[in-house]
Amino acid sequence: MSDSTLWWLLVGAAVALELFTGTFYLLMLAVGMVAAALAAHAGAGLSAQLIVAAVVGSAAVFGWHLIKRRRPSDPSVRAMRSVNLDVGEVIQIEEWRPDGSATVKYRGAQWTVIQRPGNPPTPGAYRVAELVGNRLLVEKA
Repeated sequence: MSDSTLWWLLVGAAVALELFTGTFYLLMLAVGMVAAALAAHAGAGLSAQLIVAAVVGSAAVFGWHLIKRRRPSDPSVRAMRSVNLDVGEVIQIEEWRPDGSATVKYRGAQWTVIQRPGNPPTPGAYRVAELVGNRLLVEKA
């Protein structure tokens, strides 16, 4: 069996394993194996093929990691109005406690309210941004 055939079989195995595990990084390593298979087709020796597979696969993994890190993350499910109907509702806060929390009556019950870090605790109207456990996280309306 030729070296290129072996590399193509390894590519197929990596793609199949990725389908079972859902690890996208295996596809990046498969890209490195494709590069090694192409190097084998070009007549490179085994050590050159291994170096090409390692360099291209590692570069693809590192590149994908950088792309994924720079992309903004998805908003928290707790902050989605389609999941939690309290998000977006306006509540009136009369007084903040020294620890930065407040208590309000909302939907017929007492709720503990906290606000996003970095905002001064002033009385007034606030919009519910998300639910954190059993507390309402608010921002100035």
